[in-house]
Amino acid sequence: MKKALLVGTYDQSKVKSVCEEQLRELASLGQTYGLHIHGTLPCPLREIDAATFLGKGKVEEIRLLAVEADVVIFDDEISPQQQRNLEKAIGKSVIDRAELILGVFAQRAQTKEARIQVELAETKYQLPRLVGLWTHLGRQRTGGSGGHLKGEGEKQIELDRRRLKSRIDQLQRELKVVKQQRELQRKARSRSGIPSFAIVGYTNVGKSTLMNALTEADVLVEDKLFATLDTTTRKYVLPNRQEILLVDTVGFIRKLPHLLVAAFKSTLEEAVEADILLHLIDASNPEALAQAATTLEVLKELGADKHPRITVLNKVDACEQRLMVDKLRWTYPKTVEISAKLGLGFDQLLERMIQEISLLRKRVKLRIPQSEYALVSELMQNGKVFSTEYEDNDILLDVEIPQLMEHKVKVYAETDSSR
Repeated sequence: MKKALLVGTYDQSKVKSVCEEQLRELASLGQTYGLHIHGTLPCPLREIDAATFLGKGKVEEIRLLAVEADVVIFDDEISPQQQRNLEKAIGKSVIDRAELILGVFAQRAQTKEARIQVELAETKYQLPRLVGLWTHLGRQRTGGSGGHLKGEGEKQIELDRRRLKSRIDQLQRELKVVKQQRELQRKARSRSGIPSFAIVGYTNVGKSTLMNALTEADVLVEDKLFATLDTTTRKYVLPNRQEILLVDTVGFIRKLPHLLVAAFKSTLEEAVEADILLHLIDASNPEALAQAATTLEVLKELGADKHPRITVLNKVDACEQRLMVDKLRWTYPKTVEISAKLGLGFDQLLERMIQEISLLRKRVKLRIPQSEYALVSELMQNGKVFSTEYEDNDILLDVEIPQLMEHKVKVYAETDSSR
C-alpha cells in the first residue's frame, strides 16, 4: 500500500482547525483510493508562490517529512508547472485534490455512462499536463541552417495532444448518445405523472442507506466517500397510496473539480429534473453546516437551487449534543430528523413528502381557444386530464397541472377546485 503525505493550507480567512478538518476529509479520500496516510501538514499561507505554490522553507519541510512517503497530496489545486517544480524539489510524486478525486471516481465507476464521464474528465485533466512528461527527451535541436528542429520530446507532446483531443471528441460523442437516452427516460417518467424525489447531499451522509431502508433497492453502502457514483431510481408507495420515484444521486464534495461537474452533468441532472429534493445532512458531523452549504452551491451551479426541498437531518441518533441539530433547524426550513440506519423518524419524513406533493400540482378548469391548441397539447402531455369538451371555438379542460405551469393558463381559468 502506497504511503501519502497530505498538505493543506490556511490563511487569515481560514483558521488552522478548519484546515485540519479538511485534511481529515482528504485523508478519507486517500483511504477510499487505497492509500496509507503517512502524515498531514497544515501550512500557513500568506501568498501563493507562482513556481512551487508554497515558499522554499515549507517545500524543504515537506521534502524532509516525505522521505518515507510515496506521494505528496495537496488539498489545494496546483498548476501543472507548480506540480512539476514540486516533484523536482521534493523528489516524490505530487498530485492535488482534483487528481485524487478523479482517481477515486475512476475506481468507483461501474456503469458505461459513469466510466465515459470519468475518462472524459481525466483526459481533459491530462491535456495541460503533457508538457514535462517528456523532459527526459530533448525538447529542441538546432538544424544545419541555424533554425530549430523539433526534438523527440516535442514531437511526442504533439502526438499525445492530438491523441487526447481525438479521445475527448470520441468520448463527448458517446456521452451525447447516453444523454439522449436519459432524456427519453425522463420524458417517459414525466408522462407517467409520478412525482419524483432526488436524494441529494454531501458524500457519505447516508443517501444510499436511506434509499435501501425505504425501497430495499440493494444499493452499495460503505463507510467511504463516493461509495456509489451511479444513480438508482426506484418506485415507492407513500402511506396515502401515492406512487413516487426515489432517485439516489452521486454525493457532492467540497472543491469538486469543475471538470467532474461538467462531466457528470447528465448524472447530476437527475437532481435538476426531480420535482422535489430531499437534502440529506449528516447532523452528527461537526462540519455539517459547511457540507450543507457545499451541496447548495453545487445545486445552484446545476440550476436546481430553486426546487422544492425538504431538509433531512440524518444520523441524529449519533449526535452527542443537540447544538448542531438546532443550528441546522434554524438555518433550513422544512426540516425532518431521522436515522436512516435505525429507521427512526420515517413517519414524519413521509408525511412531509406527502405535503410537498400536494403543493406541486393544482386542478383547474380552463376555457382555451382552439387557436391555442399548442398549449392544450402541452397540458395533455404534462398534466392529468379528467375531461375534455368542445364548445364553439373553445376547448374546455378539467386538468391537474404542475404548479410551474400555472402562470401559462391563468388567463384561461374558469374555476378552480381542490383535489
